[in-house]
Amino acid sequence: MTALAAGSIFPKTEVHTLGGETTVLGTPRGGHDWQLVVVYRGLHCPICKTYLAKLQEVEQAFNAQGVDVIAVSADPKEKAQAFADEKDLTIAMGYGLTLEQMGTLGLYISEPRSPQETDRPFAEPGVFVINAEGAVQIIDVSNAPFARPDLEGLANGIKFVRNNDYPIRGTFEG
Repeated sequence: MTALAAGSIFPKTEVHTLGGETTVLGTPRGGHDWQLVVVYRGLHCPICKTYLAKLQEVEQAFNAQGVDVIAVSADPKEKAQAFADEKDLTIAMGYGLTLEQMGTLGLYISEPRSPQETDRPFAEPGVFVINAEGAVQIIDVSNAPFARPDLEGLANGIKFVRNNDYPIRGTFEG
């Protein structure tokens, strides 16, 4: 795993979506010029279910700031669809992140604790805000399901960044 640097160009990462398309993470859709990519652990994660339900609640706040929203995991299509169905999600959902893609994004990767949890290695949570230049404006990567940014606070933060031409932080290499 190599961590992505704040301000670096977000690696274009192709994934399939539940809508039947292929999309490139880091490339905003729907007329938006920024993108929020939320990496979730998978169907087995109850905290993810609560988090993505909240993401759906605040999606319009992101869209109002010109930010496209997509959630993605390593789950196969069937599990991603079951997740979306269980929580009645309409947000864009990508699936099938590979180990290589997870590593490129600098995500922590965990092995299942048991076959009942899941059947493959999966990414721990990650949140990436990609600006209009394709650079990582905001990054939050966790090694555990319990640490994730507050979505309403993040939406308000993006509004502040965009309204005040606030620079990318955390780029000092001294």
